[in-house]
Amino acid sequence: MNIAFHKHTLANGLDVLLHEDRSCPIVAVNLWYHVGSKNEVPGRTGFAHLFEHLMFEGSQHHDTGYFPPIQGAGGTLNGSTNADRTNYWEVVPSNALELALWMESDRMGFLLPALTEAKFSNQRDVVLNERRQNYENRPYGLAPMAMLAALFPGDHPYHWTTIGEIADLHAARIEDVRAFFSTYYHPANASLAIAGDIDPEQTLALVRAYFEELPPGPHVARLSVPTPALTREQRLVLEDRVELPRLHLAWLSPAMFAPFDAELDLAADILANGKTSRLYRRLVYDQRLATDVSAAQNSRELTGFLQVAATAAPGHTLAELERIIVEEIARLAAEGPTEDEIERCRVQAEAQFIFRLQNVGGFGGKSDQLNAYNTFTGDPAYFMEDLARYQRVTAGSLQEAVQRYLTTPHRVVLSVVPRGRVVLGMPDSSPAQVS
Repeated sequence: MNIAFHKHTLANGLDVLLHEDRSCPIVAVNLWYHVGSKNEVPGRTGFAHLFEHLMFEGSQHHDTGYFPPIQGAGGTLNGSTNADRTNYWEVVPSNALELALWMESDRMGFLLPALTEAKFSNQRDVVLNERRQNYENRPYGLAPMAMLAALFPGDHPYHWTTIGEIADLHAARIEDVRAFFSTYYHPANASLAIAGDIDPEQTLALVRAYFEELPPGPHVARLSVPTPALTREQRLVLEDRVELPRLHLAWLSPAMFAPFDAELDLAADILANGKTSRLYRRLVYDQRLATDVSAAQNSRELTGFLQVAATAAPGHTLAELERIIVEEIARLAAEGPTEDEIERCRVQAEAQFIFRLQNVGGFGGKSDQLNAYNTFTGDPAYFMEDLARYQRVTAGSLQEAVQRYLTTPHRVVLSVVPRGRVVLGMPDSSPAQVS
């Protein structure tokens, strides 16, 4: 299942990954910048996500929107930002490859001459509105902010969400974001993957023509921060415009690709993902204490956190949910998973890896996968080693991971309750802080 590729590094530091797939006359252009919200600092948050917007607004040689030319050629395009990276992609007919490369190179090398105060102010307002839509006005939407703020200290790169804090976005000046762009959005901090109906030699020549003359930009050092530690249980309550209370439990966990990361990924599946999971059967199906339950190992580049969330059914309390969740985690730690559970999780993991091979582009396609491995491991061929991590999981290693990370009392317990009904939260909870 490996993705065949050729890797080249241009003189300016840009990594170029080429994957030939002639099954359909389309080409995916996928560009990752190794910058996310973790590269921001307190008081200057939201910049990485803001640039995700600004980079669709025009550059020096195409000073207008980026969507019409690609869509007019029959293609699609998008981008996204998370804590660790920013990506942009286009999927175009084969004959529009040069157009996509030209546009990506122009905004990499010539965005700042076209960045005006009017564009900056307009997109900052767009981001603030997105924050209102996706966080402030969405039921339970502020929970991620409260959870991150509790899990990580104020100076840790994961303390804030990608969208940024309101005060920081209002205080940002165009000089600040220009400096942020110059630091991170350049060839030496980027990885370009091209997959699909291509001739590798001709495509590399095009990449050199459009990208190689761009200056490399400053060296970006990898962040090195102390691994955070929870020293006690934190109980928090957040009032929101919701009908039913929801409980979130979270523990700090390993970073992406680190030992026990794969084990905790599968443990989350065993606990709460799918109708055959332990918590779904007990909380939702058998005892009907909850309307839903989920779990996820949120592995990031520097560290991770595992979270379980459940919404109380009418007439039931968060304390009831917490008791069952703790019981099932304790049972998994004491007895380990069954062989059937391990096998089911392995099969699901392998199926997810295969699904990624269906598309050459977009979010999660082959070009995206090559860039992810190249950015975070330095090895675009990490696909099979990544899958092997899950195949190597045993009942014993999963049990050890649960014992080590999920049975500690040092955790965050967040209750999200209807406004004016703090009494529905877990006992001894303090007000959660969101900004």
